[in-house]
Amino acid sequence: MKILNFGSLNIDKVYAVDSIVKGGETIDSLSFAENVGGKGLNQSIAIAKAGGNVYHAGCIGKDGEILLDTLKENGVDISLIKTVDISSGQAIIQVDKTGQNCIILYHGANYAVDKKYIDEVLDNFGADDILILQNEISNIDYIIKQAKEKNMKIFLNPSPINEALEKYDIASLNGIFVNEHEGAYLSGKEEVADILQELSIKYPDLETVLTFGDKGAYYHYKDEQFFVPACKVNAVDTTAAGDTFTGYFIALKQQRKTARECMQIATKASAITVTRKGAAVAIPQAKEVY
Repeated sequence: MKILNFGSLNIDKVYAVDSIVKGGETIDSLSFAENVGGKGLNQSIAIAKAGGNVYHAGCIGKDGEILLDTLKENGVDISLIKTVDISSGQAIIQVDKTGQNCIILYHGANYAVDKKYIDEVLDNFGADDILILQNEISNIDYIIKQAKEKNMKIFLNPSPINEALEKYDIASLNGIFVNEHEGAYLSGKEEVADILQELSIKYPDLETVLTFGDKGAYYHYKDEQFFVPACKVNAVDTTAAGDTFTGYFIALKQQRKTARECMQIATKASAITVTRKGAAVAIPQAKEVY
């Protein structure tokens, strides 16, 4: 059973400023840092740190060497990543002295994922292999369709929420990871119990994980439903908490752990992540978790 993460790869450019720049204004930055990011990259690193064997597929530009190096250093197979003649995806982030931020996203190479490349990647996978997706690359609806024909086990983290989600065949998925906002969007309900019930009615064969921030996470699949409370920690940065949870859950699936074991260990891993600053660098190794 192999894991394929067909996901985003971003370079984050972070500028510390006294106050966020206004229209027509030029300001100095106090500091600058360049980091790797993207939900896809973070989740692949989480899978690898959890002991999973994961292939990452996606597109980068010629400026994406830092992305390849980071994935490789963390044990992710990068042989399927494609370099294209477009800049890598980027996030331009201003953070002011109060911690408020503003972000400009540039999809770049993440939206250069075309059908020919998708077919080439999926030729390497088959029945019962696991596919994990986020909503940050192009042609996800086509990836889902082709992976379903191969009988892959398909899991989606539908973040960020946008109109592209309307094109996805959610019923053909095997599992979904949502927070309360994403769950509300897909179900049309607001309360947690109503979200889980509505999703189970609309998609009776869907394994649903609903994360609820510092409260914990809910699991629902057919007749099995339970809640795992969050670990109480002093959080300093929640950036990669959800990606850690998703990555650990998928890796533990590959290791054939039970749903309850997956949920409990993923919850503990994400709790460790939020006690550290950063995204990928904050994700713990398996030996730190269990």
